[in-house]
Amino acid sequence: MIGVAMEKIVAFGPILLGGMGVTLAVALLSMALATAVGIVLAVLAVQGGPVARGFVTVYTTVARGVPDLVLMLLFFFGGERAINGALFLLGYERITVSPFVIGVATLGFIFGAFLTETFRGAFFSVPRGQIEAAQALGLPPHRILSLVVFPQMLPLALPGFSNTWLVLLKSTAIISIVGLQDMVGIADKAGKATREPFLFMLAVILFFLALTAVSGALLQRLEHRYPSRA
Repeated sequence: MIGVAMEKIVAFGPILLGGMGVTLAVALLSMALATAVGIVLAVLAVQGGPVARGFVTVYTTVARGVPDLVLMLLFFFGGERAINGALFLLGYERITVSPFVIGVATLGFIFGAFLTETFRGAFFSVPRGQIEAAQALGLPPHRILSLVVFPQMLPLALPGFSNTWLVLLKSTAIISIVGLQDMVGIADKAGKATREPFLFMLAVILFFLALTAVSGALLQRLEHRYPSRA
């Protein structure tokens, strides 16, 4: 039995490896997008006016309150239509948005909200006196952020950042619902083709466990290297 199972895994090995690469690429790009969104919106929430703070509040409420699958389907069916509607008004031809782009955009949108709150909380943990001292020295706001705030807030944000990455990594599995040939999507098709769904889903489980174990170890080392002094 074990030999037969291994033969089936080996037969689908190349495409499974390709699916692993797609899953990892989606996770990394989504996290990069979410980090950029989180930093920008955290700054707006802290230093922006009432309109900016209201926008951030609405965004984080929606992104954190609506189920991931619902947002994925909304982006998939409505995102391309909205983009092509805008292109039509501008006089450009229609385009087809790939499931890969939809997946990255959706996960970046969702987890950008979590990182916004992570970075905002870290910002408020920076001693106010140090910011006031920098202001007294005449430093402009962007220099205060880069020289005083960010170096101190990043270690404070690392635990929340690490947790967000691990959750995002698992959430990449929902992208298969829109047809992306990631690890989960390929394993599902392979399981149906061989009538061995348990075998290929087990391979998916082991893949994600290995990925989260490696990620957890690396992030833990990073937290130890840059410990919080708060």
